[in-house]
Amino acid sequence: MPDKKRIMLIDNEEALCRMMEAVLLDNGYAVKAFTRSFEAVEAFKPGDWDLVVSDIKMPGMDGLEVLQKLKQKEPGIPVIMITAYATVEMSIQALRRGAYDMLTKPFEPEELLYRIKNALKHTQLLEENRELREELVGKFRFDNIIGASEGLKEILTKVEKIAIRDTSVLITGESGTGKELIAQAIHYNSLRKEKKFIAINCGALPESLLESELFGYKKGAFTGAKENRQGLLEAADGGTLFLDEVGNLPMNVQKTLLRFLQEQEFHRLGDTTPTRVDVRILSATNSELKNAVKSGAFREDLYYRLNVVNIHLPPLRERRADIPLLAAHFITLQNKKFGTQVRGIAPDALEAFIQFDWPGNIRQLKNVVEASMALESGDYLSQPIIAQFIDLPVTEDVGETAGEEGDYVLALARFETDYLKGLLRKHQGNIEAAARDAGTNMATIYRKIKKYTIRKEDYS
Repeated sequence: MPDKKRIMLIDNEEALCRMMEAVLLDNGYAVKAFTRSFEAVEAFKPGDWDLVVSDIKMPGMDGLEVLQKLKQKEPGIPVIMITAYATVEMSIQALRRGAYDMLTKPFEPEELLYRIKNALKHTQLLEENRELREELVGKFRFDNIIGASEGLKEILTKVEKIAIRDTSVLITGESGTGKELIAQAIHYNSLRKEKKFIAINCGALPESLLESELFGYKKGAFTGAKENRQGLLEAADGGTLFLDEVGNLPMNVQKTLLRFLQEQEFHRLGDTTPTRVDVRILSATNSELKNAVKSGAFREDLYYRLNVVNIHLPPLRERRADIPLLAAHFITLQNKKFGTQVRGIAPDALEAFIQFDWPGNIRQLKNVVEASMALESGDYLSQPIIAQFIDLPVTEDVGETAGEEGDYVLALARFETDYLKGLLRKHQGNIEAAARDAGTNMATIYRKIKKYTIRKEDYS
């Protein structure tokens, strides 16, 4: 069994400390409570704790000073601050000093558990990502492949197996999912890693240029061909040629490429002597090539030559656990590039990031982070800033909208309330099981519980 997560509680109110300690112990955490902040700071040793929950208003050393001292000892420790007097200024101070989250008194035990679980999950994802990247050191060039989801790990395992086998690979997936990064990983883990990796977007060039760009030409082959020119296939000799958007290859180019895959030779434009090279072909597409084969737009024999092994990259909406890691990576890159000091993403903005479907996938996420950092003046990317670049879900209070929308809103609220109560009753209050049954996530369930003020006695 995995080790229990170790949580330090700091609050001068003994009753509150005992309540939190009892709740956390009942839920399988290892807990130690301190009612004196000085003692807590003295007892804190880096590596001994997974999470700290601290009050802000305390005699002697207040919570903000505690937070600062703990972060000096262990910068990565997640700290949740609790207070009965939450203000915008206080929240900003806490976040600037490195607090992970703010919790306002009074709070229900379920909300405390949710905040703690969320903070530990985020930290675990960061740790898994670090371990994953360390595991890949010396095996892949995965500097720009970020993620710890099971789907990504399976893909990287597949890459490791096929990289050493000199076969053709077709990488499929929506635009922006990182197909070229996977192609690079295959190349840099193969026996060809010391040779060139050359990529070309087959949909970015007109047909007349694409053929000469790939295969080169002989002097006098056409008007303007004043000298012999080497194509990309020849330039990649000994290495790897990556054909992105391979479905856009015109028929004449498909024919020449097929001959190369069969014979390892091709003809430059205007040349009667074949050119032999040793090149591995990797290709990618965001379209369904099988349909192009059926319609006659893509040669069936070439399709099977290219698709010896298939790697499919899932869209970002199917690997949401990787979104915080990717966003943090892009923030780090931008900080290094422009000398900025953005420390991360505010909790509500991060939740919006995770809930958004990202039709443009990783590329869109990268662009939104960069654009948000250009406008953000605080230490954390905030929801109002990111809302300028992605559509955020509208969450309205029932009382405020009832007058505008009438009975429909009230009926919807009643339905959601009854549905949630029944769901929670069915799973004996287990939020995770209820979320799984409903086909949603825990954050949504907690948000609805808070919105409709559903209490434990309502479903127990």
